[in-house]
Amino acid sequence: MSAKKKGLQSVVFLNPPRLASWASIVGPKEGEGPWGNSFDVKTSDYLLGEQTWEKAESKLLQETITLAMSKTGLGVDAAEVLLAGDLMNQIISASFAARTINIPFLGLYGACSTMAEALIVGAMLVDGGFYQRVIAATSSHHYSAERQFRFPVEQGVQRSPSAQWTATASGAVVLEAGGTGPKITAVTVGKIVDMGQSDANNMGAAMAPAAADTIKMHFADMEILPDHYDLIITGDLGSIGAALLKQLFVRDGLVPLPNYSDCGMLLYDEKQDVHAGASGCGCSAAMLCGPLLAKMQRGELNKLLFVGTGALLSPTTSLQGESIPCIAHAAAIENL
Repeated sequence: MSAKKKGLQSVVFLNPPRLASWASIVGPKEGEGPWGNSFDVKTSDYLLGEQTWEKAESKLLQETITLAMSKTGLGVDAAEVLLAGDLMNQIISASFAARTINIPFLGLYGACSTMAEALIVGAMLVDGGFYQRVIAATSSHHYSAERQFRFPVEQGVQRSPSAQWTATASGAVVLEAGGTGPKITAVTVGKIVDMGQSDANNMGAAMAPAAADTIKMHFADMEILPDHYDLIITGDLGSIGAALLKQLFVRDGLVPLPNYSDCGMLLYDEKQDVHAGASGCGCSAAMLCGPLLAKMQRGELNKLLFVGTGALLSPTTSLQGESIPCIAHAAAIENL
């Protein structure tokens, strides 16, 4: 067995990649939320000077990547590869951003788990010595996602109480070999978990079992207790999914219970009428690259388990009555 493979689904890095810099850009609604001042940029409109929502999302991602690299004092061309994806068909937001940035590109799709997936792949590439500097990034846009997965917002279709609000947000992390600061020390690659949930307006409930499965496997593989981390945070389960996950912690016998929260519950204020909370690739990416890594930089958090959650559905499969296969990937980020 590989010296880096641990347990059934986890990897421990011998040369943990450093999070050298990071950046987050959010839309107007996200900027009005409780963490608005923790993001690098709060845009004043949703189009960002573009003609379509899709072009605006691609620009959002491109500007976030550029900002993250600028914090290293280097241009974007100093990165050796970009790992990015989004929710759009053919991951067009990431692909078109990569066209402009013009560096080697690996497109990823994990729905709302894409940021965690990008961090895992990037960490493996850096730890393995294949690259010295990579970018992991993702984005989402409320209006582009609503048009693709549900209804154009202009139609004014009433939203289900269990529905979540796709965030207009983006996050990017520059991973480098060596140095000091927060590092990715271990990861757990998730499995597809499908409990038969088919309601596309209740994705938190669909994703919660996948999150529970990955978190439980992470503790078993790493041979650690649930209180090892200062915080375990999932990507976008929202209020319904997070409540269900807490019940699954009890069912699975996690003792002591972990200090747990969810990005989908944190991004917005209860007064912002987002129903069950936030969702979208950009939700967890912006929260990680905004308040969470800032807390690690200040020493308020030293051990963070970042668990990206994704519902791998499409409008076609939903219309065909398919249930929703879900995934969760975990990345342990620690101050070393």
